[in-house]
Amino acid sequence: MAMEIIEKPAARPSEAEVNARLKALAERYAKAGGLGMQVLNLLGSRAENLLDRLPAPARNGLTQATEKALKSAVKAAQASRGVVADQPGWLTTAVSAAMGAAGGAGGLPTALAELPVTVTILLRGVQAVAAEHGFDPAEESVQFDCLQVLSAAGPLEADDGSELAFIAARMTLTGPALNRLLASVAPRLAAALGQKLAAQAVPIIGAVAGAATNYAYTAYYQEIAQVQFGLRRLAIEAETDERALRERFIQMIPTRKILKG
Repeated sequence: MAMEIIEKPAARPSEAEVNARLKALAERYAKAGGLGMQVLNLLGSRAENLLDRLPAPARNGLTQATEKALKSAVKAAQASRGVVADQPGWLTTAVSAAMGAAGGAGGLPTALAELPVTVTILLRGVQAVAAEHGFDPAEESVQFDCLQVLSAAGPLEADDGSELAFIAARMTLTGPALNRLLASVAPRLAAALGQKLAAQAVPIIGAVAGAATNYAYTAYYQEIAQVQFGLRRLAIEAETDERALRERFIQMIPTRKILKG
């Protein structure tokens, strides 16, 4: 399923321009991971310790809860586009932080209740970035990529960018195909959101941690979306193979600090 930008540029970018844009996207990707440091500093924790704070029933049911939240978010995010216009990234982040504070105020029960709303805000933020790059979020191929953005590692993890290297056969997002995609995205997103929930469940500072984690997560996924759709647009504009372009991008990523250490 092909993906086209709404308006094509007047001229094809030069090789030097392609390299410059790739380098800028690689640096942006590397910096995105630093958004989680504020959360870890706030909690005085390391990322791998957070999930241990969740009760076993919550940990065991997290993937299922995340998949359910994703299904709700897909419907709500797309439906809301006709009612509420895309908001600037800073406003989306601010709304998400407020929701995180409310969710964290009551500990784990309210944090779990807030989860579907947060996932919807995350998805709307990613869709807004897609539109910013000239892609139509109503197109199934764009919806596919928006969901794939949410499978990124999360701001409390470190990675080498390989998750953005794949070129998947974009499917028609109806019925069983959509369920398969959501089932593949849910475990990765659940692992990331589990750390968020654990931070919100910390006694006394749950509301502050909720605001901080939602701020970090929303900003992170919007940054990943900037990279994802920036790469897709660059491949179209440069009329070049997208897989090869992404391999060049990965080679340019500066070493990202490992948050677990």
